[in-house]
Amino acid sequence: IQEHGSHNKEGEMYQTVTEGLQTLYSKKLLPLEETYLFHDFHSPALEPADFQSKPMVLLVGQYSTGKTTFIRYLLEQDFPGMRIGPEPTTDGFIAVMYGENEGVVPGNALVVDSKKPFRKLNAFGNAFLNRFICSQMPNQVLQSISIIDTPGILSGEKQRISRGYDFAEVLRWFGERVDRIILLFDAHKLDISDEFSEAIRALKGQDDKIRVVLNKADQVDTQQLMRVYGALMWSLGKVINTPEVVRVYLGSFWAKPLQNTENRRLFEAESQDLFRDIQSLPRNAALRKLNDLIKRARLAKVHAYIISYLKKEMPTLFGREKKKEELIMRLPEIYTILQREHHISAGDFPNVNKMQDMLQHYDFHKFPSLKMKLIESVDKMLATKIAVLMAMIREEESKQPAPFVSGGAFEGSQDGPFGQGYGEGISAGADAEDWIVSRDKHRYDEIFYTLMPVNGKITGVNAKKEMMNSRLPNTVLGKIWKLADCDQDGMLDDDEFALAQHLIKIKLEGYELPSELPDHLVPPSHRKNPAAKTLYNHTED
Repeated sequence: IQEHGSHNKEGEMYQTVTEGLQTLYSKKLLPLEETYLFHDFHSPALEPADFQSKPMVLLVGQYSTGKTTFIRYLLEQDFPGMRIGPEPTTDGFIAVMYGENEGVVPGNALVVDSKKPFRKLNAFGNAFLNRFICSQMPNQVLQSISIIDTPGILSGEKQRISRGYDFAEVLRWFGERVDRIILLFDAHKLDISDEFSEAIRALKGQDDKIRVVLNKADQVDTQQLMRVYGALMWSLGKVINTPEVVRVYLGSFWAKPLQNTENRRLFEAESQDLFRDIQSLPRNAALRKLNDLIKRARLAKVHAYIISYLKKEMPTLFGREKKKEELIMRLPEIYTILQREHHISAGDFPNVNKMQDMLQHYDFHKFPSLKMKLIESVDKMLATKIAVLMAMIREEESKQPAPFVSGGAFEGSQDGPFGQGYGEGISAGADAEDWIVSRDKHRYDEIFYTLMPVNGKITGVNAKKEMMNSRLPNTVLGKIWKLADCDQDGMLDDDEFALAQHLIKIKLEGYELPSELPDHLVPPSHRKNPAAKTLYNHTED
């Protein structure tokens, strides 16, 4: 937290970015939203808890794709209210959050708790609240993030109707407030049912938050996995309408042995990537809230223009109903007029069909007319105040270490012999007593002596001919030469040449090269430590 905060031109003082966001929202944006009924049409008002809450991860997927198991895998312990099975088990929403005492808080109690960001969910009624609980437990992972488990999505029409609440709307509510949305697929369940497709559409506009996980990928072999991956991308392309490809993580996210081990390295790399993505959430939380506030402000402005335009077009006395019908019919045309008049991009406008349905229930004559002061206040906020907060985010980051998700499955995967890449590639031979290059040195020596060394060294020209046989690009070979030429005399002796060949082999196997040569790869004849030379000469004898 900053000691002196940050002033803006009106003398307002923000101690933290969170406080700044909260103040801007309540003073600048909220008046505009309340005037033009934004909360009835789009999204309920934001509460202080929405700004102060920890980053949230929302898991969405069909039943039995491993959502609850995935949470258990991250936390490395069971959480209260957890049920796992092949049938549709999780029949409600579970918010898994940090709490000193383990226990379950029911939905009706949750929505009156001002410290939790769920108060506005009471709008979805009892049918939803009876199926919503908060599972609290003292777990290290939950000190940095909260996780929302959702009911398994079903494929039949009957189950959709009998939910008793609008599932897609609830997902949209969560989608606007969470930091990451993970869609889970199972290698054997790739079909996207109607309800799942509706759920994904409800998350429209949150594409930057969506990640896809293809779980249980170890249950198929490599050839089938390629087909499964292709089929998944094809299915997603039909539902997520973006030109960019969604990031898909493959793996088996539970603590059981892999059924097919041939893709083990791929799964490990993918799970590390996913962990890094989740671990970065606390660091980017303030930025995400800022981004969501800007999105909301743009939509609120557009909404104000639409409502005030409809009011302006209404007759004062007669023919109101007829005019209302006509305006609702002409809404797409009104959107185009407003785009031109106020220079707004089409992407900022709400869904036209949904808007037409909602407008049926309102009396246009009671709508407020355009108050430019409110719009200007929001414009000013977007133009100047947001920039102040952006600078504060950078300042806060530099003053304190970035928060990081730790504990559970995030612990112990980096260090020790089971860390990714340990004992492979460049770090192979790090804990061996002998110089790892010496194991293949007899082969490299045969090549070395065909290159006509002079005084035990070969020139760059001769070395280049041999190194070019690897077909690696010159930039890579240049780096290898720099690493291998330990004494930097522009020539290679037999040890340096063997090292160059070893580095080429590492690169051809798909590993990265280091920027500096690690100690264990330095040829013993070039080491400062005389004991290493003795040991090396002794093994040679």
